[in-house]
Amino acid sequence: MTVLKWLLIVVSVGYLGGLAALFLLQRSFLFPVPQTVRTPPAAAGFPAVEEHLLTTDDGEKVIVWHHPAKPGHPVILYFHGNGDFLAGLFGRFRDVIADGTGVVALSYRGYAGSSGHPSEQGLLSDAAAAYAFTTARYSTDRIAVWGFSLGSGVAVALAAEQPVGRVILEASYASIAEVAASAFPIFPVRLVMRDPFHSDQRIVRVKAPLLFMHGARDGTIPIVFGERLFALAPEPKQFVRFPEGDHNDLDAYGATATVRRFIGAAGGR
Repeated sequence: MTVLKWLLIVVSVGYLGGLAALFLLQRSFLFPVPQTVRTPPAAAGFPAVEEHLLTTDDGEKVIVWHHPAKPGHPVILYFHGNGDFLAGLFGRFRDVIADGTGVVALSYRGYAGSSGHPSEQGLLSDAAAAYAFTTARYSTDRIAVWGFSLGSGVAVALAAEQPVGRVILEASYASIAEVAASAFPIFPVRLVMRDPFHSDQRIVRVKAPLLFMHGARDGTIPIVFGERLFALAPEPKQFVRFPEGDHNDLDAYGATATVRRFIGAAGGR
């Protein structure tokens, strides 16, 4: 009985320690911030791209890269994943902008030259600043919001509150809390998540047409999470499944062409 008692104590202490670590370190897991140093667009190989420094409603300074759209073409407002930075991802837009489509890509607070520390509320404030920047230059019907992975939650939150022309959700989820709970099933993750990103509660308020893209072999955010959000989404909507696609490689299977077909050319100023 003494051995059993001590075994239970050790297991309990280990469990509580693991739960405490999960609570205290969760933001370092969710926001790994691969690069904090600013890289100008020209240094990254994109001399035609403009860099702008925006001020958020809580006083942070965040960077956006802007490739202007040609008249009559849409503009993509892009929200990246948790392991991305602008200099490393802008290459995926080469095919998109070739036909005159514009791009506004946000560097979240704490990422690649932007000030502050990331959190759900912080990223939503950053997105609001990027949206204001975009609507000052383009009519809302020309704006296609594109959120990848973590950024899909930012995109849903913005589109649930603001008018946009299209919404693209790549490797999306119903909530980050649900994804984390599947990764740590022995812990009450939903109770301790500080940044749950509840797209499942927000998606019903999105009025724009929706495109979902997900790799069937996605090991980071399994496709079942994207399918669950799709089921909750209002019409009009479409789900494009890439049978061989994983998390970061959908461009190799036609994601860019899928987006171009979805957004088309839009009118407006």
